[in-house]
Amino acid sequence: MSDNSLKYAPRTHVTTVIVGAGQAGMSASYYLCQSGIDHVVLERYKRFHAWKEDRWDSFCLVTPNWQCKLPDFPYRGDDPTGFMVKDEIIAYVEGFCESFNAPLREGVTVTRVEKVNGIFQVDTDQGLWSADNVIIASGGYDRPITPPFASKLDPSIPQIHSKSYRRPSDIPNGTCLVVGTGQSGVQMMEDMTIAGRDVRLAVGPAPRSPRWYRGKDATDWLHQMGYYDITIAQQPDPKTTEAKTNHYMSGRDGGHEIDLRRFALEGLQMYGSVADMDGTKIRFLPDLEQNLDAADKSYVGIRTMIDDYIARKGIDAPLERPFEKVWRPDAEITEIDAAAEGITSILWCIGFRPNYDWLEVDCLDARGRPIHTRGICDEDGIFFLGLGWLHTWGSGRFLSVAEDAAHVAKTIANRLKPAAKRIKSAV
Repeated sequence: MSDNSLKYAPRTHVTTVIVGAGQAGMSASYYLCQSGIDHVVLERYKRFHAWKEDRWDSFCLVTPNWQCKLPDFPYRGDDPTGFMVKDEIIAYVEGFCESFNAPLREGVTVTRVEKVNGIFQVDTDQGLWSADNVIIASGGYDRPITPPFASKLDPSIPQIHSKSYRRPSDIPNGTCLVVGTGQSGVQMMEDMTIAGRDVRLAVGPAPRSPRWYRGKDATDWLHQMGYYDITIAQQPDPKTTEAKTNHYMSGRDGGHEIDLRRFALEGLQMYGSVADMDGTKIRFLPDLEQNLDAADKSYVGIRTMIDDYIARKGIDAPLERPFEKVWRPDAEITEIDAAAEGITSILWCIGFRPNYDWLEVDCLDARGRPIHTRGICDEDGIFFLGLGWLHTWGSGRFLSVAEDAAHVAKTIANRLKPAAKRIKSAV
C-alpha cells in the first residue's frame, strides 16, 4: 500500500464529489467552499493537467484575455485585448487555485460511480467515497478520434494525434499531412509552416471567423451584441449547435485570422476530407472547394452580423474592404500515393470523444452524451460542468464556466435546505 493511499478511509462520505480539477471542477469547488458545503475534488493527474501537458509549446488563447473570468479571479494583467500564451495561462489558473483552499486530491482515478439506495458510491484507485451529489467536470477530451480506416495505412507512415503534438521537431522529417481544420489543425499547420516544415492539409468543414473587423476584435463585437448571452435553449436547433466545430482563427503574435486560400497562394497543397486509406494510398472526398466556401460563408456571416449591428446602433466604425476569394482549386484531387508524394507522417486533428465508461448512472443518451439542462440532470444529484454549450457559447471556456459553476453550486445548496430543515425540526 502506497503512502498516498493511507490518506483515504475505506469509505469516506462527503456531500459532494467533484470529478476533475480543471477550470470547471475548481470553479465548482470555489463556490461550494463559499457556501460551506463539504466536498472533495478528485483529479487523476495534477490540477489543470490539460493546460500543462496536453497543449503544444506555441499554444495561446484564441479569445482575448479579458474573457478570462474564473470565479472572483478575472484577468488582471496589462494586456486585456491580447492572448495569453501557454505559460501565462498556467500561471493564471494556478493563481486562481491559490486564491482559496480547495479540498483537492490529486493522483486519484475515479473508476466507477453508481447510485445505491439514493447515495452515490464513488470507487477510485485510492479507496471508496460516497456522496449525495456528484459533479462531473472531467471534460470531453479523453479519447482522441481517428477513423477506422486509419488502421489500413502503411505502418511505415507514423500517425500522430494532435493530443501528442508539442512542436514541429516532434514530426518525422519529410512531408506531414495534417488532417482537419478545426482550431488545432490550422494552428498546428501554421506552427509547422513557420518552422519551415513541408506541410499539406486535408480540409474539413470547420467554420472560420474574422479576427479584427471594423476597428475591434470580432469577439469584442459579438460580446457587445449579446451573442455570448444566447443560451443553447434559444438556438433554432440546439443539437446542431452543440455539434458544431469551433470557428478557427489565431491568437498568435497578437492575433490574426486564418484564410486557407492565402496559404494556398503561398504554396500549401490542400485536399478535401480524407475518405479512406489503403497501404500508401490516401483517398479524399471532392469537397475541398465546398469546405472552403462553407468556412468563408461563416466568416462573411459574422462580418455581416457586425455590419448590421453597427448600422442599427449608428456606431462610428471604420469601413472594411469586401471579402474576396483570393484562390480556388483548379481541380479536386481525390487520391494520392503518400510514398510517391513524400508524405512521411499523418497528424490527426479531428477531435476527441469523452469517456464516461466509469459512470454507471442513467444520465447519458444513446450516443453516450450527457442529458442535462444547464448541467443539471434528471437523475437527482448528478451534475455536469465544463462542456461546450452546456448553457451558452462560453460554458466550456474561461468566459462563462464560473456562471455555470455558480448555478450548479446554488442548486446543490438548495437541495440541502430541506434536509437541514428536517434535522432542525427533529431537534
